[in-house]
Amino acid sequence: MTASEHGYTFVEKALARAAGKRSARAGDILDITPDLVFSHDNSAAIARLFREIGAPGIRYPERVAITLDHAAPAPTTLHAQNHAEIRQWVKEQGIRHFFEVGRGICHQVISEEALILPGESILGADSHSTHYGWMGAFGAGVGRSEMAALWATGELWVRVPESMRVTLNGRLRPGVTIKDVSLKVVGDNGVEGGLYRSIEFTGDLLPALSLDDRPVLPNVMAEFGAKNAYMPPDQVVFDALEAKRTRDYTPLYPDADARYEVEYTLDVSVMEPQIALPGSPDNVVTISDAAGQPVEQAFLGTCTNGRLEDLEAAAQVLKGRKVAIRMIVIPASAEVLMEGMKRGYIQTLVEAGATVNTPGCGPCMGNHMGIPAPNESTISSANRNFRGRMGTPEAPIYLASPYVVAASAIRGVITDPREFL
Repeated sequence: MTASEHGYTFVEKALARAAGKRSARAGDILDITPDLVFSHDNSAAIARLFREIGAPGIRYPERVAITLDHAAPAPTTLHAQNHAEIRQWVKEQGIRHFFEVGRGICHQVISEEALILPGESILGADSHSTHYGWMGAFGAGVGRSEMAALWATGELWVRVPESMRVTLNGRLRPGVTIKDVSLKVVGDNGVEGGLYRSIEFTGDLLPALSLDDRPVLPNVMAEFGAKNAYMPPDQVVFDALEAKRTRDYTPLYPDADARYEVEYTLDVSVMEPQIALPGSPDNVVTISDAAGQPVEQAFLGTCTNGRLEDLEAAAQVLKGRKVAIRMIVIPASAEVLMEGMKRGYIQTLVEAGATVNTPGCGPCMGNHMGIPAPNESTISSANRNFRGRMGTPEAPIYLASPYVVAASAIRGVITDPREFL
């Protein structure tokens, strides 16, 4: 078999589809037409770039989505003005997929609304657009100028990335989550280990993951330098999308004889909870090595771990207990918030002393609703902990699972959650 005869990876198939080509290989340059493009609070700045290039109007407004989530509700007059400009832009351009303050984080909302489907492609003006790999879609982040060009033309050139296959086998032990697996992958391979690669997951762990678990892996791969990430969709995914989808789709799967630039295999059954120490998402150690480190704030939320089962995990730990430090809880969407209220998770968290804020990104990128003071440490369920990420350069950030965040809130130090389970 020659090099040209071997099978295709997911990303080779997905980008060939998006470009209207019969086939493509890693390294090819393609002009793709994504099924959906999206932006958030950065939309006003993108609109200004759009006007500068002299485009008459958005070419495919039906393929555009905008959410207000990064500073929602607006914490300053400047943010409020930004939101006002976006609302006016949405009216001018006839953008139907617009989600107001409180609806939730872009990635969660777009997934809940089934605006993107398996096998399709989505480009977003947000680095964590790798998120959509949970359903077997090609998702990648782009810059503001690229988004302005996408609005104007509906197309963008993309280099087909090489692929890395990550095989995850085994079953997770109690108190160990898919967030721990994600941190382990990044920790073992470094923040540039997936640089401009398609991270394609396989292994017998994947079918056992819940719908709330699945987005965590591709979401965190943004911290791995990935161009995109992919998980093979199954009937669980198809059933979840069925109620809201408005078009047919064809899921894509890599060929058995596809070629991968890098292979990585992990047995998750021997893992314990993981912690990313301050400074970098790849500065990962086990809970045993981090336990006892003092923290002044616990933050549960973000596009990584703000879903219903994350609230449930924290409530399981906190039931009948009280937090010793301030704990910020921000559901990823209004749907998550409402269901969390129905099931009593929100009440449990509030009774434990946590505060619950408007669905959205909150303090994840340092806008509001939980900015730490200098030298205050935060234990966070987010995906990123670079210096200053939460708005205060002198405030260390630890990354962990919802279980660890809740357990640490009880003690005021990083705590192994398994003693509470």
